[in-house]
Amino acid sequence: MAHIEIIGPANATGRLKEEYDAAMARAGYVAQILQVQSQNADSLHASIAMYKAIMFGKSGLSRAEREMLATVVSQVNHCFY
Repeated sequence: MAHIEIIGPANATGRLKEEYDAAMARAGYVAQILQVQSQNADSLHASIAMYKAIMFGKSGLSRAEREMLATVVSQVNHCFY
């Protein structure tokens, strides 16, 4: 099984800490899907920006429909989140 070394919230500094602080403000915790990207804060930032564009940007789908699609894809992929 692969192992990805993460930088946890308690050890984050600089740009990574800023991203983690923003995650805490949004959700009250730093999700594992974010922490797994912790070795590259710029990539993490871009990933969050893409997520926000997909989930909150202009679309022909409602917010509920987008959440439903995300849930179904996660289930198909056997994601626990």
